[in-house]
Amino acid sequence: MLRIGLLGASRIAPKALIPQVAKRDDCTIVAASCRDVERGKAYALEHAIERCETSYEALVDAGDIDIVYNALPPHRHKDLTIRALKAGKHVLCEKPFAMNAAEAQEMADAAAQSGTVLLEAFHYRFHPAFARVLEIVREGRLGTLREMESVFTVTIPDRDGELRHEPDLGGGSLMDLGCYCIHALRSIAGSEPHVERAVAQDNGKGADMGMEAYLTFPGGISAHIHSSMREDIGFEASVKLTGENGILHYANFVHPHKGHKITLRVHGQDDIETVQGETTYDHQLDHFINLVKGEAEPVLPPSDAVANMALINAIYAAAGMTR
Repeated sequence: MLRIGLLGASRIAPKALIPQVAKRDDCTIVAASCRDVERGKAYALEHAIERCETSYEALVDAGDIDIVYNALPPHRHKDLTIRALKAGKHVLCEKPFAMNAAEAQEMADAAAQSGTVLLEAFHYRFHPAFARVLEIVREGRLGTLREMESVFTVTIPDRDGELRHEPDLGGGSLMDLGCYCIHALRSIAGSEPHVERAVAQDNGKGADMGMEAYLTFPGGISAHIHSSMREDIGFEASVKLTGENGILHYANFVHPHKGHKITLRVHGQDDIETVQGETTYDHQLDHFINLVKGEAEPVLPPSDAVANMALINAIYAAAGMTR
């Protein structure tokens, strides 16, 4: 039985990990951690977790934990992930992986040195719907790719305690939302792009409320990503691929288990698909556990996380934002 510890009494774990673990018989959550004692006790009680450590370090160092789920804000990803890896723990680390590419590389190096599993939690990537999109592209049904576009927009109000508006904690629309867009396009292209230009909307604190970035992938494929967390923005999470033969549009690529649509228009004919599957988080946990057991090859090795952070760095630089 693989024993899991949660870093932070996070809002994401009850959606992305706790119910998924409850369905399995090969892993269990034995501890959480929270610096607020009363909040930690309430969190553990609510989610039927045996105990809640009052420091993150105590959880990482605990001898009865095999896997650490790091769902803290990005500014605490590097230090605690590396500490966990050095202690022989496997780590599932939430996105964005780190504050920058240099931190990401340190984390990847620590995983290589310790021989433990380190996975960035890009859950969307493990759903069969994304595998279907890759299959369509690889089969050549679109012909040679010419253009790619990805959009992720959702309102995130700037309320007290909302970390995604704080640049020092790793906030910003590109970090929180746009990271999905660039990751999806990198995964589809199978290569790394050059940043042509980028335009950011600063929230006045140094975090971007919105980001537009224009990229060129090898082979002359042009790409555009748009992320925004403005209060007046509507929800969209999409990928659009244009090839010499037609267009593919994948609606709700981030949470396909909540409803998605893959529309393929080739030579004026529409073909619409949905792909059955569990939640993206179920598929992600299954892959991660198989990695820990040595029964799978990594779909997203740590080097992928480093490359994604490097592109985030480059987009911020092109937008003139110092992070």
